[in-house]
Amino acid sequence: MSSKRHFPWTNKVGNEDEDAKETPTFKHSTNPTEEDNIEKVFEPPASMPVTRKKLQAIAVFRWRSVLTAFSKSRSHLPPLGLRPRVVGTLFGNRHGHVHFAFQRDPHSQPAFLVELATPITGLVKEMGSGLVRIALECDKEEEDKKSKRLLEERLWRTYCNGKKYGIATRRECGPKDWKVLKAVEPISMGAGVLPGNRDEDGDGTESEGEIMYMRAKFERVLGSRDSEAFYMMNPDSNGAPELSFYLLRV
Repeated sequence: MSSKRHFPWTNKVGNEDEDAKETPTFKHSTNPTEEDNIEKVFEPPASMPVTRKKLQAIAVFRWRSVLTAFSKSRSHLPPLGLRPRVVGTLFGNRHGHVHFAFQRDPHSQPAFLVELATPITGLVKEMGSGLVRIALECDKEEEDKKSKRLLEERLWRTYCNGKKYGIATRRECGPKDWKVLKAVEPISMGAGVLPGNRDEDGDGTESEGEIMYMRAKFERVLGSRDSEAFYMMNPDSNGAPELSFYLLRV
């Protein structure tokens, strides 16, 4: 995907001719400001004809000023949560629900972690039958939520291949979730089973069952402010993603 940014121009270059013909006024000060120095450099005297090169120099200077201001403003913004290509991990206890995490890279905290109401055994069966499409929907609410990003929504209606599977909940990454993500960190693509957590008493029993996981890279596609899609990148699927994940705000 490509993105374009358009910078609004308050004055066109073609109008500089009229501005340049006005008699310049300079402030008399013992400590001249940077703005005064800029006027002295770029604003010619009234007796001097305004050439095309001078107009171009003024335009270039203003263009650089816009870029500088834009770069400074971006430096104060928080980094974006996800890139066009992200790491997706599906995991869950064999007898529990599905957890789905999207990470900026294998070492970062999840930018989006959601717990589905779908049992992981049911999702495995769906995936065994062919392509799987998971859609999460949330509702648009009051006006003051316009600034909320789609990934920050908390409650989602869940659909898997058109069938409703209850409510999914976005959650923070807890110690157990992070332990799973760290365990599969070296894996770029694959599926398997992790051993269950041992009981703290050290008697060898497992307090939780085995954890099933699937991990792959996903292509992130932004449809609009209210829609995003994640397509699993699998070189063995002949171009058709085996798993797709859709976020919709309706």
